[in-house]
Amino acid sequence: MAPWMEPGSEPKTESEVADLDAIAALKQSAAIELKEKGNEFVKMGKKHYSDAIDCYTRAINQKALSDSENSIIFANRAHVNLLLGNFRRALLDAEEAIKLSPTNVKAFYSAAKASLSLNLLAEARSYCEKGLEHSPTNDELMKLSRQIDSRKSECESREAQVSKAVGIAKDLLKAIEHRGLKIGKAMFQELTGHRKPLLDKDNILHWPVLLLYAEVMSSDFIEDFCEIDMFSAHLDVISLVKFCPPLPWDKANDYTREAVELYYEAGTGVRFSKKEILCSFLEGTAGSHVESFGVDVEDEADYSPNGVPAAVDKCLLSSLIHDLINSVVGLPRMNKVRHICGNARCRLHAHFLQSSPSNLSLFVYPTQKTTCRLTVIYPMSSGRGPKWVRVNEKRTLHDVLTDPNFVIPRIPVFFVVSKKSNFYKEFKAGKWFPPR
Repeated sequence: MAPWMEPGSEPKTESEVADLDAIAALKQSAAIELKEKGNEFVKMGKKHYSDAIDCYTRAINQKALSDSENSIIFANRAHVNLLLGNFRRALLDAEEAIKLSPTNVKAFYSAAKASLSLNLLAEARSYCEKGLEHSPTNDELMKLSRQIDSRKSECESREAQVSKAVGIAKDLLKAIEHRGLKIGKAMFQELTGHRKPLLDKDNILHWPVLLLYAEVMSSDFIEDFCEIDMFSAHLDVISLVKFCPPLPWDKANDYTREAVELYYEAGTGVRFSKKEILCSFLEGTAGSHVESFGVDVEDEADYSPNGVPAAVDKCLLSSLIHDLINSVVGLPRMNKVRHICGNARCRLHAHFLQSSPSNLSLFVYPTQKTTCRLTVIYPMSSGRGPKWVRVNEKRTLHDVLTDPNFVIPRIPVFFVVSKKSNFYKEFKAGKWFPPR
């Protein structure tokens, strides 16, 4: 029976057998012709690759050739798909060719090549080894084997770098949690770049610290401010380098060692979750693409940026909002509240989003799919500006960073002002706002 005939439809007469043989011969001839035509299209170049694939497909659909012959056509089509970058299709065709003829070396090569392109290194290695079993001296397969080994080494090296970066970030997170520090979104990242703290072998944190001269928004960097160092020591060093002679913009010589004071902004910024801290510390490293860090980091259902339980019953919503508002130091009494909520008995997730000189915003999550915004608006006429806290130079960096109202913008930022400057009164009165 011809391979394209339905079961039970066998020919009964010699004439029918002859007719079927003639049809089978025509289909076989057409399949071979289509195969050869496809080969010619391949030789004609990339513009004709789609024509080659069409010819190979039509040849296969004739269902008139032996398994070994069809295996060759599948391998040819796999080769063209490789040339076109259709790696998944190439792999499927190569696998089909191997099923039809387990000794088709070209099919093993195409399967290994496609697997390598798809970064399926174990599969690529397997196909390459099986191909070399049938053709031990095949130059193309030996070359491909070396490429697979090289790619595997690169992946292992990259994985090691990622693991190391994540490990360092997790150690930093653990140290920060142990100290009770709050980390938030980076400020002035055009100046700070991807700088982050370092944890030494004695479990001591070394911070890069940004100093901003608020009056002119000029900056200095302390690359290594050990958390157990006092501010006075670093200011003494800076004064020798910066203040003698005076800074170019300090025409009145106001910024002397005796006149400068350091301040930080309290009660602003949004405290990051554990995952957000890790992502922040991984920026600029081999682990910057990592999104999952394990259950110890991902499971934060009871965490909220201001120490308030994140999941509460709706009847406690007003109390939650009250606590969140009160947690923002220096926030004037609100004169208007607008909120939209979901079902009366749903569980809610409230997240402190941002604060600005004119409003405080929260996001309320009745369910995972719905988000309602709550905004507390208070008048600008209150005259309340940023809350500046002066740094005691005799204190260590650790002492200052553990202030519960200080959200560190990834690395500490301190503002330098001179009490001899005319700008000093404006700054102290809260009339100057740092750029956001």
